[in-house]
Amino acid sequence: MALTGRYPEDIQRLDELLRVTQSFDLVKRQLTICGKAAAFYFIDGFVKDDIMEKIMEFLLKLTPQSSDNCPTMETFASSYLPYVEVDCQQEEDQIASGVLSGAVALVMEGYPHAAMIDARTYPTRGVEEPEDDRVLRGSRDGFVETLVFNTALIRRRIRDPQLTMEIHTVGGRSKTDVVLCYLQDKANPELVQSLRRRLAQVEVEALNMGQESLTEALVRQRWWNPFPKVRYTERPDSAAASVLEGKILLLTDNSPSALLLPTSLFDFVQEADDYYFPPVTGTYLRLTRIVIFLLTLFLTPVWYLLIHTPSLLPEPLAFLLPQDPGPVPIFLQLLLIELAIDGLKLASLNTPGMLSNSFSVVGALILGDFAVRARWFAPEVILYMAFVAIANFTQPSYELGYAFKFMRILLLCCTAAGGLWGFAAGLVLILLFLCCNKTVSGKSYLYPLIPFHPKEFFALFYRRRIRRYEK
Repeated sequence: MALTGRYPEDIQRLDELLRVTQSFDLVKRQLTICGKAAAFYFIDGFVKDDIMEKIMEFLLKLTPQSSDNCPTMETFASSYLPYVEVDCQQEEDQIASGVLSGAVALVMEGYPHAAMIDARTYPTRGVEEPEDDRVLRGSRDGFVETLVFNTALIRRRIRDPQLTMEIHTVGGRSKTDVVLCYLQDKANPELVQSLRRRLAQVEVEALNMGQESLTEALVRQRWWNPFPKVRYTERPDSAAASVLEGKILLLTDNSPSALLLPTSLFDFVQEADDYYFPPVTGTYLRLTRIVIFLLTLFLTPVWYLLIHTPSLLPEPLAFLLPQDPGPVPIFLQLLLIELAIDGLKLASLNTPGMLSNSFSVVGALILGDFAVRARWFAPEVILYMAFVAIANFTQPSYELGYAFKFMRILLLCCTAAGGLWGFAAGLVLILLFLCCNKTVSGKSYLYPLIPFHPKEFFALFYRRRIRRYEK
């Protein structure tokens, strides 16, 4: 319904819609402005008290003659509401949604519109470097849970009128604000239109888990394919660099992460550290990251294949075979430690911060030492799995890390079932997982390898100089 301008009726319906008497933090402040009855609606804790005090003080000084030349709320707001962001709404649902989002609604006798004053402020933490995406050199700020702060961090880095920030509302009950951020002259217009349409068609009650809930609602992901189609970042510099390359950002209120779209497998190769050092150092860091991350996938399956088929191992490398495998089969040892590593991660997450580091290190050492002495695990198994667990942190994407973990377990199972042929079959299955995956834009997940683009493919392995981009 819409406001009618009949003050008692409008106030009664808004009181019932907002359930003012049932919620202690929803404040209704009634005043007399220009000789007319008026009421402010706002959420306690979302409003800047000093600004509202000044606005009320100014309005209370107005005389009844002040409103003679203001036949509508629009003219009254433009004449007597000294604030930056003021809008007028007539629909009661929109008024209620604005109040619940943090705005202040002013309803006055004789006006069929409410003035929406955006004097909101949100509880927030400091803009500090994210814990999981640190750099050795570079900016130390990071996204926070407040949406307008995150958009300001990107605007600070890209001062271009082509930078577009589209606001959308998602969630039948939560009405969460989602921002579609892109450069008008660089982003794929078809993908922008597709994401705009998908956001309008999302039918969920609430985005309780922030960006993950939004990802599940937007991106069609086959449950059996673990490779991620989106990339998350908490760094404004990485997000701004991606926008300048033509990618699209999705920023969700109450979430300190930005979604980067579209995302292919090789997008995870680049990190911010590569560009905070000279090209030679950045290239070295990138090659090291690629080699180590490939080792996390192939180290234990290849080692198990050599144990399963010792004839493949040259004589000088015979020391790689375990001297005392123990009574538990090596295959089961590897699977058990895969589970144990995740168990230690979960235990560390739920341990108080002052104890988490010592708990994880001491716990792993004690468990590993006693497990070897009890002949549950071979020392070589502990060594290789410890390397794999640490090497998983060479890149910050948990989704890609677990995708490689699942592929590693698949490769182990295929090798245990069929030896060399099983290993080859596992490689084929991994390639099928990658080839069957598509980005959000519908293009190949393996670009620029498939389809092959030589210049872009070889550029993945070295850090190009900035002036080459400018050309």
